[in-house]
Amino acid sequence: MAGFSRFHTEFLPHPLLRSSHLQTVVAAYWSGADLAYSAQPHVVLLDDGDQMVIHDDCPGCWVPGDRVVVMVHGLGGSHLSGYLVRISAKLKQRGYRTFRVDLRGCGAGGRLAKRPFHAGCSEDIDAVMRFVAKLCPQSPTTLMGFSMGGNIVLKLAGEYGSTPTARLDSVVAVAPPIDLKYCCKNMSRGVNRLYDRDFVRRLVSHVRRRQAIFPELTPCEFPRRLNSIHEFDTLFTAPRCGFESVDDYYHRASSGPLLAQIQVPTFILAAADDSVVPVDIYSHHKVASDTEIQITANGGHLGFLTRRKVVPDRRWMDQRVVAWVEDFSQRTPLNPPHWLAAPRTDNSRRERGNLVQK
Repeated sequence: MAGFSRFHTEFLPHPLLRSSHLQTVVAAYWSGADLAYSAQPHVVLLDDGDQMVIHDDCPGCWVPGDRVVVMVHGLGGSHLSGYLVRISAKLKQRGYRTFRVDLRGCGAGGRLAKRPFHAGCSEDIDAVMRFVAKLCPQSPTTLMGFSMGGNIVLKLAGEYGSTPTARLDSVVAVAPPIDLKYCCKNMSRGVNRLYDRDFVRRLVSHVRRRQAIFPELTPCEFPRRLNSIHEFDTLFTAPRCGFESVDDYYHRASSGPLLAQIQVPTFILAAADDSVVPVDIYSHHKVASDTEIQITANGGHLGFLTRRKVVPDRRWMDQRVVAWVEDFSQRTPLNPPHWLAAPRTDNSRRERGNLVQK
C-alpha cells in the first residue's frame, strides 16, 4: 500500500487527554475561540431542484489563480462546525480562499432542500466543485472533508479517476469512514454505543425539523427506542435516498473500493484509537501511489488536542492539514495538467500569515 505509515510520533496528546474518548468529546464540545462570521454565502442549484449553501471566505490578498479549498463537514455538522471554522480561518491567514459547504438541508440551507443528504452524496459535492470552478476558473482546488465528509470527498475523487474536473488537484480527508458497514458495526460494540446513540439522536432531530419545514413530505415514523445508525439507515436513509436496501447503501456509498482510482495527490489523517472509525479499515483497501495515509497512535475522532507549547491553540489536527496544503501548494508538479503548466511561485502574501491561529 503506497504511502501507508502505521504510526507517526508527531502528535503528542495533552497529558490530561490521553484517552480516545476524552480527545473526541472535549474536541467536539470545546470549539475554541469565537470567530466572527465574515463569509459570503452562495446558493448552489442541484439537478433535482434542491439547493445547497456554500460559504466563501476570501482573503484580501487572494488573486485569481491562487488556490482555493472546498471543505465538507461531517455527520451532524454544518459550515459552523468548529473544525471547519478554525481551519478555514487558518487557511485564510495563509492566503487561501475557502468554501465551507453545508450539505443538503444543513446549516444555512435548512429550508432549501427536500431530499436528505447521505454519506455518499458525491454528486452534490461535484455540483459544488463545478460552481466554485466558475467563480475561480484559474485556481487549483483542494477538496477537504472530515469524518463523513471525508468519505464523500474521497468517493468523488475516485469517481473522477484519471479525468478530475473542476480544477481538482488534491484531496485531504480526516478520519473518513471509508467502509460504512464496518464502521456501523464497530459503533454497536461496548462503549462505542454511546456515540451511536448520540448520532442517531441528532439524525432523528434533523429529520423531524425537515418534516416540520416540508409538511408535504411523507413522514417517517421511528420506533421509540432507536439505538443505532444502522437502524436509522434501514428505516430512513436507504429508502429515502433511492437505495435498494441498507446494505446496498453502505456498499455504493463507501469510498474504500474507489481509493485506488484516485489520480490526484491525497492525504488521509486518522488516529489508531479512534472509536468511531476503526483504522484497520484503511488496510483493507488498495490506494493509489500518490496517496499518503498518516495514522497517529492517539487522537480520538477529530480530536488531536495537544499541549499549548506544541501548538498555541492545542489543535494539532488543524496545523497538520493546513501544513499539508501549504507544502503541496509549494511543490512543482512533474507532469502538471495543462491548466497548471505554469504554477504560481509568488508565496510572499502567505508568508505574512501564521500557520496556527493564536
